[in-house]
Amino acid sequence: MTGRLRTFSITLRSALPATHRRVRATALSAAAMTVCASLAAGCGTIPGMSASADDTIKVMTWAPQGTSATNKPGMPAMASAYIKWINSQGGIHGRKLKLVTCNDHNSSVGAASCAQRAVDEDVAAVVGSYSQFGDSYFAPLEGAAIPYIGGYGASNEEFTSPVSYPVNGGSLTLLAGLGEALADSCGPVTLVRPDTIAGDQLPQLLDSGLRAGGHAKAIDQLAAENLTEYDAQSQKAVESASSDPSRTGCVVPELGGRTATFMDSFQRARQGHPTVKTAAEIGSVDQTVINSTGGARGPYEGSYITGWYPVASDRRWDEMKKVINKEAFGDNRIDPADAGVQTTWIAYQVLTAALEKIGDGEVSADSVRRTLNDGLKVSTGGLTPSLSWPYQGRLAAAGFARLVNADVNVQTVKGGLLQSAHQQALDMTDILENADLS
Repeated sequence: MTGRLRTFSITLRSALPATHRRVRATALSAAAMTVCASLAAGCGTIPGMSASADDTIKVMTWAPQGTSATNKPGMPAMASAYIKWINSQGGIHGRKLKLVTCNDHNSSVGAASCAQRAVDEDVAAVVGSYSQFGDSYFAPLEGAAIPYIGGYGASNEEFTSPVSYPVNGGSLTLLAGLGEALADSCGPVTLVRPDTIAGDQLPQLLDSGLRAGGHAKAIDQLAAENLTEYDAQSQKAVESASSDPSRTGCVVPELGGRTATFMDSFQRARQGHPTVKTAAEIGSVDQTVINSTGGARGPYEGSYITGWYPVASDRRWDEMKKVINKEAFGDNRIDPADAGVQTTWIAYQVLTAALEKIGDGEVSADSVRRTLNDGLKVSTGGLTPSLSWPYQGRLAAAGFARLVNADVNVQTVKGGLLQSAHQQALDMTDILENADLS
């Protein structure tokens, strides 16, 4: 997450004429228009996916690719496979989908550029995308009233903007759920997190779950944001987590893209402290990370990992895997176990449900948004609860007006593989309602 969560009010543009919204979008996004040319290479259209202009529904998916930080190439790749699959069946009510992709380059300028591209292309929705810079891309989308369906949950604005339709609860739910999962199994819990404004919120989220399980607060250990090694921090974390010899301590690294760097130091520091375990959320650790750090012999063996969705081996993902095999066989950008790929799959199910509801009517950003706002309930085959987006959800008072899915699936690493630790997902709604995030 970036920045401190805040509650604010934005008036929906549905009452404004479309012309006014387009003019306002241009004004809000003048800076993005200036830079778009320089990043034009990051935006592209997947060819061969549309019929004539009259019966084509244009949508966009964006994600960072080829950067030195977070990269999510599987998300636009999954979008491409899904659209090929839909179009191979004749489209939706006879209309084909056309995909526009954009690379936000992990920058605020790139995110604004992608949003302006969505406005310029007059897309019906931005679907299944990733960007940390919600403060840059939501202004153009709100000005043009373009729905943002199924973001990754990487920015606070995804849970406050009236044009956002999130399908998961972001790190908000994952950390709260991790705290609840650790409450019964851990002695002292040490949270290692960046010394930033964004990092200041992490202890409250983790502590909200620990407190619900009757556990003491986590030991809050700060680390400078730009460190290249964590030897001192790892040693300190191991010592604090092992301070009670009667119980197994746990270390929770929440360092974003530097988590892997921390774990290199941690593996050395934990020698001589066999009772110290690690725990994380799926935004920091997935199956590929577990494999690269030693699998069953690595630092995550026996750890709890919280995710939004069922584990990748769950049969509820079978249809997604069939689509990947059919439309993207051999495309190594798409990992069915990647949370970004999974989020894109679910987001496109939401779009499909909205388009099916619209039927033969006009498809536009306005009509898609109105359909989602009018109480549409979307089933995702059990991958999430039934999804719908009232104007004010249960978590509006806590500052998360658009957060409608607070479920967390607790997983554990056994034999180097992520497996379900609980039969049912944990609903974090009550915990987040009572969390002290001031």
